[in-house]
Amino acid sequence: MQSFIHTPTPDLAQSLDFYQRLNFQILQREPFGMVTDGNFLIEINPERFARAGVKLFADSWEDAVNRLEKLTNVHTTGDGYLLADPSNVWIYLIKGVSEWKVEPEGASASTLGNFAGLSLESTDLKRSTAIWEALGFTLSMGSVDQGWVGYQNENGFTVSFMQPNTCPHLFYNPSLTFFNGGNNPAVIKKIREAGIPITEEITHFNKEGIVDNIIVRDPGGYGFFIFND
Repeated sequence: MQSFIHTPTPDLAQSLDFYQRLNFQILQREPFGMVTDGNFLIEINPERFARAGVKLFADSWEDAVNRLEKLTNVHTTGDGYLLADPSNVWIYLIKGVSEWKVEPEGASASTLGNFAGLSLESTDLKRSTAIWEALGFTLSMGSVDQGWVGYQNENGFTVSFMQPNTCPHLFYNPSLTFFNGGNNPAVIKKIREAGIPITEEITHFNKEGIVDNIIVRDPGGYGFFIFND
């Protein structure tokens, strides 16, 4: 199963500039953007009906859709299906195989650091996890009872879920998470030097009140958590 991040944009050139300043490789500029950090792909969609979410590719979705229709509304599209989970992230199910591929290279080439997957805040963890299980994801960490859980597909793409009132900072559904440990202050410095606007400077987890975690957003509103752990 291939997995892409799918982000809308009000201005394709502006979004491409955002990712280029963060040292993502530009694979395509038109009619839609495609960028990578060497480990995952982001499709930048300028269509006015595009919404933030993910794209999943498979030869057939019929079995999954039969399960999904018991959990949420599933819409038929020209190239597959569209649904949302309780976090309201849009999930595009595309029939077939995409021409775009990336073989994970380990260390990220982007300024953002180590990609840890998609983060979602859900008002119904049980239904969210049931939906992603129907999509072929399996439990990799945490538990619903703990209020935090992570799921992963066969290609290693991770989606983590938090219950409400867990995260003491702004939370944009969906958001990409990057964990950089003690190196995060250096990562934050590079992001500032690249001229990327900081949506939130987080000091909540630092006893000395130092900004050691930040949140940024791309021009289409996709969130990025740049955290130390």
